[in-house]
Amino acid sequence: MTKAQILFYGAGWCADCKRSQTLLDQNRISYDYIDIDTVQGAADEVSRLNDGFKSIPTIVFPDGSKLVEPSNQELSEKLRLMHRA
Repeated sequence: MTKAQILFYGAGWCADCKRSQTLLDQNRISYDYIDIDTVQGAADEVSRLNDGFKSIPTIVFPDGSKLVEPSNQELSEKLRLMHRA
């Protein structure tokens, strides 16, 4: 993992995770994917980040901010992506 990398906590069964990943991938946004079902300690980290809740996707940005279960609009705004109707 590089220092200024987006951390994406999710799971293969999570439809919202797949939607957010698709948006990141389509816009060629680099991120480190951490599967909470297979990476030891990842579920505990998500719980810590979310005050005891294991809400995914949880996306942590290099500036320390995070989005939890974001809509595509929220994620696009955070990443300052321009989309045309």
